[in-house]
Amino acid sequence: MRQREWKKLKEWVAKLTFGQRHELMGELTADDEIVACVGIIENHGKPEQCPRCGSVHVVRNGSASGLQRYKCRGCSRTFNGLTGTPLARLRLKPKWLSQAEALRDGVTITKAAERLKVARSTAFRWRHRFMALPKTIQAQKLVGIAEADETFFLHSDKGQRGLDRKPRRRGGSAAKRGLSKEQIPVLVARDRSGATANFILAADGKADLVAALKPLLPLDTILCTDGSSVLAAAVKEIGVTHRPINVSAGRRVIAGVYHIQNVNAFDSRLKNWIRRFHGVATKYLDSYLGWFRTLDRSSSTGLQPASLLALAVGRQAVLN
Repeated sequence: MRQREWKKLKEWVAKLTFGQRHELMGELTADDEIVACVGIIENHGKPEQCPRCGSVHVVRNGSASGLQRYKCRGCSRTFNGLTGTPLARLRLKPKWLSQAEALRDGVTITKAAERLKVARSTAFRWRHRFMALPKTIQAQKLVGIAEADETFFLHSDKGQRGLDRKPRRRGGSAAKRGLSKEQIPVLVARDRSGATANFILAADGKADLVAALKPLLPLDTILCTDGSSVLAAAVKEIGVTHRPINVSAGRRVIAGVYHIQNVNAFDSRLKNWIRRFHGVATKYLDSYLGWFRTLDRSSSTGLQPASLLALAVGRQAVLN
């Protein structure tokens, strides 16, 4: 803007009423949030390849909705930094950082909708779009001394219609005490560096445990478990060193280093965190597990909303 135009604009602003100034400030604040959001999306510059055909012959091609657009010389299609990501075609970008804050704070759908001033259906859709990529991020290998344990979540058809049983109260409880087919087994594996992976198992059996653990455990890994016979059989088949801890007999640590306190503490944090949602639908359980892993990785320093937004669009982010 030229100096003369800038001077005239300031003269116009001086004539605004209090209400008009308040409205203008709101517009300017929204613009700042758009700039911050777009800056995160564009942080890594031009995409390396076309998200549709994979061609690396990509050129800039104007902008739209505040985002740089690109054109592929291979397929002649245009795209932006969100194309092919879970956030593609979502609107209301000024609210995205606030959505990331809501995820960081672990608020319910209702509270998120109130905070963002959007419909509950929008808050629900945004939650699962933002969690689509973080839920895929977990440890691929565990090193040194690792721990494994199973935890269980009540099977839930929350939100579904046409149930073949009477709906449970919020949170609910199983019809039978103890473990049963109503309980969904989740295997949690974690090493002493904090690298964590968890798996929703089809059944609490040896074959499922071997399939989940074998890719995680190099042969020089030492795995500590709670002495479960099924876990012991799975570890034997995998071929790594096993250190069972008979916690029920009062023995919690062997040789000062072998224990399952690390994974048990993670399980406890997970259960306490997930309780606020009064039951999680089983079909979305993997999203909530991934959401908690993301939060837990940065629990000592705090997860920044910008980093969470970067994860949601598939960008490399530092969890700090």
